[in-house]
Amino acid sequence: MIIVPVKEGQNIERSLKQFKRKFEKTGVMKEVRSRQAYTKQSVALRDQKIKAIYVQKLREAED
Repeated sequence: MIIVPVKEGQNIERSLKQFKRKFEKTGVMKEVRSRQAYTKQSVALRDQKIKAIYVQKLREAED
């Protein structure tokens, strides 16, 4: 459960922004989206490898 302490006189928009930031950090929506459709283990591993190769190329280009 996400708890955002609200001080007296604090703007409600600021409190809402804090809540949204905390909610985003928990990764709940990312998890929900990933569970909407089943992906086979082999496909997930292939995607991980492709992503790792992409990141490695970016790091090599940076140096």
